[in-house]
Amino acid sequence: MTGYAARDGAAPGLVWSWEMRSVNARGLDLRLRLPDRMGALEAPLRDRMGATLGRGNVSLSLKLGRLETAAAQTLDQAALEAALAAMTQAAQAAEAAGLALAAPGPADILAMPGVYEARRAEPDLPEAAVLMKDFEALLSGFQDMRAGEGAALQAVLTRQLDEMAELTKAAADCAEARQDTAATRFRANVAKLIEATDESDEARLAQELALLAVKADVTEEIDRLQAHISAARGLLQAKGPVGRKLDFLMQEFNREANTLCSKSSDTALTRIGLDLKVRIDQMREQVQNVE
Repeated sequence: MTGYAARDGAAPGLVWSWEMRSVNARGLDLRLRLPDRMGALEAPLRDRMGATLGRGNVSLSLKLGRLETAAAQTLDQAALEAALAAMTQAAQAAEAAGLALAAPGPADILAMPGVYEARRAEPDLPEAAVLMKDFEALLSGFQDMRAGEGAALQAVLTRQLDEMAELTKAAADCAEARQDTAATRFRANVAKLIEATDESDEARLAQELALLAVKADVTEEIDRLQAHISAARGLLQAKGPVGRKLDFLMQEFNREANTLCSKSSDTALTRIGLDLKVRIDQMREQVQNVE
């Protein structure tokens, strides 16, 4: 089932952003992208996501950023002493050469490289517990979006089940209506068989007629289709992941529809069976989106 959620957070000197998204899949595939030095979060995040999500290709990313703050000014005492010693040597050399040098002021000395520099303190990484608490809010928003999509998908699947129920009822009515026609056809075929042979084995003939009747009877297929529809309706009202159970039911639906078409010797019943197969294929596509 598809879903998306994003969330921002902050701590002293740091900001972060979460992004979580999923696309449809048969199983659960978790993909995490975490910043350097945050690898300890991967195991608890995977455990939490695995306990909550049942299906989908789910990707989670976390990005960390540093807040721009005023830099602390620091005086490097060693660099200052070295600068003063260098200026003393320069003054002595100039004096020996008969040159006059202007005395540097304090601002000139502090401006010398390395003497007085702005240093930014590296912020500490946020604690894992802080990030995990923030992740819970992200996961809640993600689940809310998936729940909304699930409600819309439930309505679609319910409508498709209603259409399949109508087609199954139409197949049952068509099968019942063709009984008289089938009986007449059987009698005509038996009469032709008796006329074509000098002797007839009544026991063998009865077995063949019974076998033909069984092969043409679609009552069991219709009963199973009705049972599968009832089971699917129950799953749509159930709590928790039901995608795999629905996927299995779709295979059973397709099996019964295929048998219904193969047993049908009536054009109308065959047409109903083909329409039923179309609805089953459409519903199977939607079921792939169910967790």
